Amino acid sequence: MIQLNLALITIGAVVLVLGMLSRIIDRSYLTMPLLAFIVGVVLGPIGSGLLTPDSWGDSYKLLEECARVTIGISLMAIALRIPKHYLFDHRRSFILLLGVGMLAMFLMSSLMAHWILGLPVLMALLIGGAICPTDPVVASSIVTGGLARQHLPDRFRYVLSTESAINDGLAYPLVLLPVLLLLPNESSPWLTWGLRVILWEIGGAVALGALLGWVVGKALLVAEHKKSLDHSAFLATTLALTLLTLGVGKFLATDSVLAVFVAGMVFSQMVGGSDRAKENKIQETVNLFFTLPIFIFLGLMLPVDSWFELGWEGIWFTIGILAIRRIPVILALSPFLPIWNNWKLALMAGHFGPIGISALFYAMVILDKTGNNIAWTVGSLVITSSLIIHGMTAAPLARLWAKVDEGQDESEA
Repeated sequence: MIQLNLALITIGAVVLVLGMLSRIIDRSYLTMPLLAFIVGVVLGPIGSGLLTPDSWGDSYKLLEECARVTIGISLMAIALRIPKHYLFDHRRSFILLLGVGMLAMFLMSSLMAHWILGLPVLMALLIGGAICPTDPVVASSIVTGGLARQHLPDRFRYVLSTESAINDGLAYPLVLLPVLLLLPNESSPWLTWGLRVILWEIGGAVALGALLGWVVGKALLVAEHKKSLDHSAFLATTLALTLLTLGVGKFLATDSVLAVFVAGMVFSQMVGGSDRAKENKIQETVNLFFTLPIFIFLGLMLPVDSWFELGWEGIWFTIGILAIRRIPVILALSPFLPIWNNWKLALMAGHFGPIGISALFYAMVILDKTGNNIAWTVGSLVITSSLIIHGMTAAPLARLWAKVDEGQDESEA
């Protein structure tokens, strides 16, 4: 009980302090997720030892479920921000980013895990699948702050958010295939992957999300039309839809994370979610309150001893992932991306491909299904490095882009 109260005190204090200093933090070299993570490190076993997750029960399973809920809430917030018909209007860019770019980042990450860390091919594919998606939670904290809205173009912010939201769910089959191939009691892994993972868990998630999004959207419109609501229920409705979809999706053994994003998209298209989200400041509320606790939890759980066991290979792998996993892929695709066809914008989009809570979630899934903690060890090291690098460069690069963009306008004039 003491640990629970200490955790509640920590979360409440962090949200209060960071909320009151949000404008200052937004213009600094730090981000709210990074500061929350630092608090977790300071209070955890490798710091003061005030909070000890190992005493809470199955801390890894708790971390997995907390990550799943956090991702779900973040994906719903992103879905509500996306303007109507945005995915269709920019379908070519998203098809290339997800169909070519994501697979390239998956293979690039897997090859580095195999060559640098010396992991067997299937284990390397597990690592590649876990860390290939751009994280929607960290990405949202980067592109929705006041400085980003002021200086970064909408086509950069919207595409990065949308890409990260979709590829987060699509990484699931990339992770599950090597998991099935590694399981000794799985007699037909490819058949299981095709029928259970692709058709049911992915296809079922899309169908379930579309159904729940439509039903809840229709219910909200009817309630507003009949004036049965005595207050604005938009934020409460979206949170309820998120939790409902996560619960039903998990109960039906589908990809509940993907289901939430589909539900959010359908719901948003029906009720004009992007306009309402701006009015209700949905993204700011989500980033401030609902996503910070998981970063504190991550800071409490860092496997530092396991990092040291990786040796210099772990350092070289992390540097390679941050430098090579995404930037060359986006630059190579940029001539074919109508929305990022400027190489400077593509370079910035390549840099801002943070690795965060989605990688944490998949690392926990791998640990749960295989009993091997290598994905957690490597993933947590890369996540920590990404939080620091991407968090500390967000504000400076936003200011730099403003100067570059202003210089381009003057030269064109």
